[in-house]
Amino acid sequence: MDGVIIREIRREDNETISLLIRQILLEFCVPRTGSAYDDPELDLMYESFTRPMSCYYIAEDKGIVIGGGGIAPLKNYDGTVCELQKMYVSKAYRGKGLGSELLKTCIAKARSLGYTSCYLESVPSMHKAHGLYLENGFKYLNEPMGNTGHTVCGVWMAMEF
Repeated sequence: MDGVIIREIRREDNETISLLIRQILLEFCVPRTGSAYDDPELDLMYESFTRPMSCYYIAEDKGIVIGGGGIAPLKNYDGTVCELQKMYVSKAYRGKGLGSELLKTCIAKARSLGYTSCYLESVPSMHKAHGLYLENGFKYLNEPMGNTGHTVCGVWMAMEF
């Protein structure tokens, strides 16, 4: 993908990435409440992901934000588990390997920070994303880990490093 770069989030990305994520959530008919849509961190992504043990990556093509994904400590959980958070790719860039590159970047960062496993939550309508996660070593779980507050997410997955 010529021209596409993956970089750490900057403060000036906050509005653009939150709008992109909300647009994608609506595309997949994800309810606004109980999902990332109404997550208070969504409007403050830079501030949320520059905390210790966290990182968020922006994918851009010629200066246009086209996706992102990050890791942070799993909320309300003891242990060395991170959560893959707010990983979304613009419709025009799906199926071209960008999601895989974002995921690999996040997992490499998680390992470098000392995490031993990664957890994620998703909604059933994002089945192509589930395939990406399975291809990269995630496995389905029967129940959620921690308590993220995303009550509409009925798909839970994790991978150990």
